[in-house]
Amino acid sequence: MSEVMDREKQAAPESASAAPTPPAAGAAAAPEKTSLWKKWKGMPRKKRRKIVRWFIFLLLLLAIGLVLWRFLAGKNGEAETTVLTEVVQYGSITATVEGSGLTKAKDSETITIATAGTVSEVLVNEGDTVEPGTPLFIIDSDAARTAVDKARQDVLGREKQLNALLKDVAGLNLAAGYPGKLLDVADLNPGDTISKEQKVAVLADDTRLRLTQYYSYAYEGMIRQGQSMDVSIPALMSSLPGTVEAVHMVSRITPEGTKLFSADILVENEGALSAEMAASATVVTPEGETVYPYEPGKLEYYRTGDLKSTVNGTVISSSLVDFLQVSAGQVLVVIDGEDSEAEIYSAQQSLEEAQKTLETAEKNLANCNAVASIAGKVIGLTMKPGDEIAANTTVVTISDTSSLIVNATVDERNVSAVQAGTMVNLDQWGTQAMGIVESVSLSSTINNGVATYPMIISVDNTEETLQVNSYINYTLTASENDNCLILPLQAVRTVSTESGESLTVVYVSGEKPSTAVEGVMVDEMIPEGYWPVPVEIGISDNYNVEIKSGVEEGTEVFTQIQMSSSYGF
Repeated sequence: MSEVMDREKQAAPESASAAPTPPAAGAAAAPEKTSLWKKWKGMPRKKRRKIVRWFIFLLLLLAIGLVLWRFLAGKNGEAETTVLTEVVQYGSITATVEGSGLTKAKDSETITIATAGTVSEVLVNEGDTVEPGTPLFIIDSDAARTAVDKARQDVLGREKQLNALLKDVAGLNLAAGYPGKLLDVADLNPGDTISKEQKVAVLADDTRLRLTQYYSYAYEGMIRQGQSMDVSIPALMSSLPGTVEAVHMVSRITPEGTKLFSADILVENEGALSAEMAASATVVTPEGETVYPYEPGKLEYYRTGDLKSTVNGTVISSSLVDFLQVSAGQVLVVIDGEDSEAEIYSAQQSLEEAQKTLETAEKNLANCNAVASIAGKVIGLTMKPGDEIAANTTVVTISDTSSLIVNATVDERNVSAVQAGTMVNLDQWGTQAMGIVESVSLSSTINNGVATYPMIISVDNTEETLQVNSYINYTLTASENDNCLILPLQAVRTVSTESGESLTVVYVSGEKPSTAVEGVMVDEMIPEGYWPVPVEIGISDNYNVEIKSGVEEGTEVFTQIQMSSSYGF
């Protein structure tokens, strides 16, 4: 810049001699401004660029310095802290329990005709509302009446035959109560003494095996009781047919967050299956999608039980052998006498078959002149007078949708506050209803360390505003207190002492109370002048908690520290 100024001074005399004309009046300041601009314009372009770069560099240094000064100022205590407190005061508090469940019709009835017949009258139409005792139809079936008479006579004869045999051998023959396989048998030899209630073997029913599988709730409704399944047995490198025995709408949560329900599948055993075999059950939906379980399961015996002697005596003979396949009624140990095992077994089997036949015949005869056993609507009616009904035909179904139940669960923290008769608010996609707790189960299911208890809620659906087989939310009041000491939830803390004890405390301001505890370990900043005092808490809601003891009304307690900066960051 000085070099430019020197050149300007040297050029000034030449400029004056070349232009001697004086300036115009009133324009005395103009030559100075014009001279500065001319100085800048007269600089070499390289010089001007260098000046601009230095100017921008100085501005950047100034900005960086300002930021560092503000940061260091904040680090050195410029940030402001505000201690927030609350006062213990009287108020009201209500604790609620919330959850969801599945609605179902409380009652449903399906009538099936087991023997052939001719429809004489149909007394209802599909869609009709019926009451218990309402006549539904009349079917004329000579075969049904004859079957009942014959079955009754057969049962009477079988009972007399079996009673005569059992009278002679009562308490002397130890027999299997159901078919299966013997396990853990005792070593009994002729002449050994046997005592009443002495265990001689375990009887495992392996005529069919049970497989428990878990499926995603995405397949809810696709797996039903009585449905056929394809059961894969890797050890046999084959698949076998299975039947769904039961579906349990449990709530198992996987580590991936998937909610699962369970199903029990029965597989008939022709001799190649055993417990502990790995297996998986799948099914193909009508849309062609294959439903897979979450994980393989293991086959279990359908049932197991201990075989015990019913009398004291001496063993005459024993046919107990590990893994022996036995049939229902088969005599395994003879005590103090020998009787006709074959006769007893044959008589028992014959009586059981006769009783089943009579039960089926009586039910079928009653169904020929069926009346409704529940109130509801008639659905699925597919017959008219004069129709010939084939055996094992389902002719009508009645479903009562005016009275629903909600299958829900309540966790272990709230189950003690829920009991039969508790009123429940229900909400199904905006439709409100009022229900009542019908029962709470005493057995729980544990998922992720939390025990939940099945709960049944009954609800009136006379106006049929609620959908059946659909989820619904529930809310019920677990407990409430209209006049108790309360504090905000953030004022109450759970801390540990140096001795390992866990305490619930609040931090009280002022002089150190006599009830304050020592050696409290905290992971937050507690301001000076606040002392940890143990308290007993009660119910809570989303904002406040009940204080049962430990502090009095009007006590000021610490809640939290609020941080702020005078510079806005």
